[in-house]
Amino acid sequence: MPFPIATTAMLRHRVIASSIAAAIVLSACGPYIRVRTTVAPEATLSAFHTFRVLTPPPRKDGRRGQDDPMLVNSISNQALRVNVTDAFIARGYALSPDSADFTVAYYASTRERLDITMWDYGYRRRWIGWGGVETVATPYTEGTVIVDVVDAKTNDLLWRGRGTARTSDHPTEFQRYLRDAVTAIVKKFPNATSR
Repeated sequence: MPFPIATTAMLRHRVIASSIAAAIVLSACGPYIRVRTTVAPEATLSAFHTFRVLTPPPRKDGRRGQDDPMLVNSISNQALRVNVTDAFIARGYALSPDSADFTVAYYASTRERLDITMWDYGYRRRWIGWGGVETVATPYTEGTVIVDVVDAKTNDLLWRGRGTARTSDHPTEFQRYLRDAVTAIVKKFPNATSR
């Protein structure tokens, strides 16, 4: 015997409500990552095939915390470096520490506002900004990862990706959020082209 029309409509309503609830639960399980990227006006990213990842320099103000993701010997920094490397390899680029076409600098912060001027990798930041020229980098919100692509020959900043997401005090979750943020950022960088 077929269902009455009211029962079919109620079932359809329950299915839709369940689908919406499942989507909300699933979205709450993982971090929501907002990504913004910008490219230098003269950048020719399609010429790149190899990269190397820069080692973060010490903070200019000398402050360090054991849980600081920018502290080179911290577990978070080591995981972040691997995440950055893996993300560019996934885009088709080859890791080449000795003869790279571009270098990658990265920054991360969670419990404080991220002021990238605290670390000096030594490259020129002539066009920093999201749509205009800016001479000083401004602090970014907490839960931020920044990935910079620098021309290995000229030492000029060519591309910047910035991702913001929620963070966690739990080390395992924090590293997962870092990985997810790096992956989301580098997905915005063009795939390597064949030679």
